[in-house]
Amino acid sequence: MHEFPETCTINMGETNMRGITFFTLSILAISIPAVHLARADDAEIIKNAQAAAPAAVGADATIYAPQADGSMKTLREGKNGFWCMPDDPNTPSNDPMCGDANSLEWAMAWMSKKDPPKGKVGLIYMLAGGSDASNTDPFATKPTEANNWVKTGRHVMIMNAMDMMTGYPKDAKPDTSRPYVMWAGTQYQHLMVPVE
Repeated sequence: MHEFPETCTINMGETNMRGITFFTLSILAISIPAVHLARADDAEIIKNAQAAAPAAVGADATIYAPQADGSMKTLREGKNGFWCMPDDPNTPSNDPMCGDANSLEWAMAWMSKKDPPKGKVGLIYMLAGGSDASNTDPFATKPTEANNWVKTGRHVMIMNAMDMMTGYPKDAKPDTSRPYVMWAGTQYQHLMVPVE
């Protein structure tokens, strides 16, 4: 887990968040690295980050790049309330992501092991693909015999819609080619929706 400095402020639309805790996440497969992406210039990083969402979303999103010290560098200020982050080079696949302000609040709560914000459904795009993650343990960092590691492809995630998941499969070993609930039975359960 990586933390922003206490003085760091991230503005997303009208959302202002201080002291944000971030993460390396292979969820959902959210994966936000604390690695300086020195191998690519800012234009390449921005292009990679934007690839996670539809063009109309990524084009106006705020672009953040994780740094080696765990802080986040803003590469471009956005104007549509969405954020994007580039691929984590420490994961086996290309996994940039983009989300709305509600999904960032949800992720902050998850990583700090706090209750997700009530009444705030969030959306995260991973249209370039994703990494592997445990389908049953929200805090797993590597596969074990018991944590039901799954492989994801291109997908979107619906976060914090707890009462809206009735009828979706909640199996520990899901068919990842169809919508299913990840981390079922926890306060961090969310809907995984493959797009191919």
